[in-house]
Amino acid sequence: MDSLRRSKRRRKDGNRTGSVESDKASSPVVVFAHGAGAPSSSDWMIKWKHMLKKALQAVEVITFDYPYLSGGKKRAPPKAEKLVDFHLDVVKETAAKFPGHPLILAGKSMGSRVSCMVAVNEEITVSAVICLGYPLKGMKGAVRDEILLQLKVPVMFVQGSKDSLCPLDKLETVRKKMKPMTELHVIDGGDHSFKIGKKHLEANGFTQEESEDLALQAIASVASKTLSRR
Repeated sequence: MDSLRRSKRRRKDGNRTGSVESDKASSPVVVFAHGAGAPSSSDWMIKWKHMLKKALQAVEVITFDYPYLSGGKKRAPPKAEKLVDFHLDVVKETAAKFPGHPLILAGKSMGSRVSCMVAVNEEITVSAVICLGYPLKGMKGAVRDEILLQLKVPVMFVQGSKDSLCPLDKLETVRKKMKPMTELHVIDGGDHSFKIGKKHLEANGFTQEESEDLALQAIASVASKTLSRR
């Protein structure tokens, strides 16, 4: 609750989120991948695209749609492994368009898992991966930690405390086994998309926006530490 009170004071001073302190030349470029259930044009993706750009002081946040969503038809996604090549091509094109800028990969749910798969590719240099609602549990309940254990770049997890796809105790076990620096920010009461129930908000005396502010501040802090090491 103390962090929420500090957040309220910061907003009164006109500062909505934390930010990466860097000049324009060293501002990161972010490739932001959508989840399985909605395209890059969804309200959630658009909202978080803008918030990430501001919090990270990014030169740009690139979004895209995986091929299975082409034609505007809603289809079930293929296995995440089959999306890697397309995602990697988007990342390579982005890196070529913004040479010299640190590259950060971000993703919502499935998009965060594919981002991790892309990040291990040695053809690109990734500064960090931001996982928004990482789907640690598979359809049959198995813990999908293989790709996380292969990562060599810093990873920031933002998870809702009520996200059934990522039990926090299981994530903590995986984080202890991961090689790079990892950070976790928990959105209290948040579901897989970070939505917090009205009763939970009222009982704890904070708003959805304040909770998102704290997540963005945590993301910006991790990015700042990571980029300062370059």
